[in-house]
Amino acid sequence: MKITKCGSQPSAKGPAEYFTGTVRIDAPFTGEEPARIGGATVTFEPGARTAWHTHPLGQTLIVTAGLGWVQRDDGPIETIRPGDIVWIAPGEKHWHGATATTAMTHIAIAESQDGSPVAWMENVTDEQYEAGTVTNK
Repeated sequence: MKITKCGSQPSAKGPAEYFTGTVRIDAPFTGEEPARIGGATVTFEPGARTAWHTHPLGQTLIVTAGLGWVQRDDGPIETIRPGDIVWIAPGEKHWHGATATTAMTHIAIAESQDGSPVAWMENVTDEQYEAGTVTNK
């Protein structure tokens, strides 16, 4: 058993190559082999979001605070709220983040395959993101 105490790890800024806006990553974790699980608590300030990306074995998001958006490629922007659980299928191109006016925090959980839990792609454009302000009013 391993217990990682709250506050024992510093917060990290979401890297600009993978995130737009202000993103904070807290409590990152990984399982020990043979486990492949890992994740973190991620907070997106209003307007912040991930780049488009996929996960080789899928991803689970558990929304804990605020109001967010998630979108799969060629799908509508969906609103997510505290208590919502989002399953993203393996290889499904998607992005997620806060709405334009409200911060959002989620726990993100994914498994690694061949040493990586994620394949990052291009940034979500402002036009793609702003479509959420029209469809989710």
